This record gives sequence, C-alpha cells and structure tokens, in this order.
Amino acid sequence: MIGKTISHYRIVEMIGEGGMGVVYRALDTKLDRHAAVKILSPRLGADRDAVARFVQEAKTASALDHPNIGTIYE
Repeated sequence: MIGKTISHYRIVEMIGEGGMGVVYRALDTKLDRHAAVKILSPRLGADRDAVARFVQEAKTASALDHPNIGTIYE
C-alpha cells in the first residue's frame, strides 16, 4: 500500500493496525497537507455488517470536536 495513491491521498507509511483496518499517514495532494487514512481490512470488505460499522464509526467520529481528536474530512 505504501507509495500508492487512493483518490488524492498518497500513502506514505503505516501508522497502526486494528481489528477493522489499517491507518496510514498520507499526503493530501490537492491541499498539500498530511492526513491519516483508515482503510477497511480487505477480509472485511464483503461483510456488510463490518462495512456498516466502519461507516458508522466515521460518522460518529466526524461529529466530535476536541483538540485531541483528529478532524474527519471524508
């Protein structure tokens, strides 16, 4: 995954890995800034419940506003 571009995010390095996926440090090539990109594990891609949980997690996190929590852009 390192070096690949997904949409306008160029994957730079892996930050961490969990039960649902992997988080990468990426470069937003449109806005020239660093971002964290979380990608659902391929083994869960066909699991509708897992995909729904992944999307719900992103929606929930995007509603949070705290200086110690990263902002969700997409």
